[in-house]
Amino acid sequence: MNLLDPQGPIATAEKTILIDSVAIMLAIVLPTIVAVFAFAYWFRHSNPRAHYQPEWAYSGRLELVVWSIPALTVILLSGVAWIGSHQLDPGTPVGGTGSPVRVQAVSLDWKWLFIYPDQKIATVNTLTVPVGSALRFELTSSSVMNVFFVPQLGSMIYTMNGMVTKLHLRADNEGTYQGLSAHFSGDGFPDMLFDVHVVPQLAFPDWVERTARDSQTVLNADSYNKLAQQSVPTGKPTFRLEDPTLFNAIATQHLPPGPGPRITTQSAQSYLGATDAR
Repeated sequence: MNLLDPQGPIATAEKTILIDSVAIMLAIVLPTIVAVFAFAYWFRHSNPRAHYQPEWAYSGRLELVVWSIPALTVILLSGVAWIGSHQLDPGTPVGGTGSPVRVQAVSLDWKWLFIYPDQKIATVNTLTVPVGSALRFELTSSSVMNVFFVPQLGSMIYTMNGMVTKLHLRADNEGTYQGLSAHFSGDGFPDMLFDVHVVPQLAFPDWVERTARDSQTVLNADSYNKLAQQSVPTGKPTFRLEDPTLFNAIATQHLPPGPGPRITTQSAQSYLGATDAR
């Protein structure tokens, strides 16, 4: 997952929050571990200096320590989470070099469709973006709820049928990174992965031109309906985008949603039938 190897500003900020949160929690965890061993050693049976006090019930100073340290820990963690959640709001634009790139992502059963409306191309299970550019994602689902996540770029975010969510990212280093679905969606879920290729700024227009030239299939309502059927693609097809408003038709359900996961085993069907009967 490479969560500790961020390749963009959002993932870097999330890594900082993760490390800060662990450090704050260690402030109470480590003293507690030390205290357990210290108490066990001091009050051992062979230590004559340890006094047995069966009537002891309360100590104001001990209560102050026991309650103040956890309270401070919760306050600090809350501050880190509060500040971080506002600074890393997925809808907040991220600065970058060059022209921003708009990508419309659709989670299908069981694949990812990436539409580049400005470049008039589309890809399946592969995402290519220029290094340093602001990435403006619009995300929806053609079927059940899903989750878009590129660990090294940050900001896991849900995709939902009939709804559009927005996400802003940036990749600061060239390379190939792994993207995935982080929400179980049926039999093909384990294969719902995609590659993120971060290419030089000048190489991105060449990739767009080559993709548009080499793509043999046009993405329109008919080809989309075939693509939306449940399947795990064997390759990573590319398309020429015929209708730039296709994503809006998907998000507003003018194109019918996909079928969603179905029960395929006899035992599961029998179990649900018995449950309904009860």
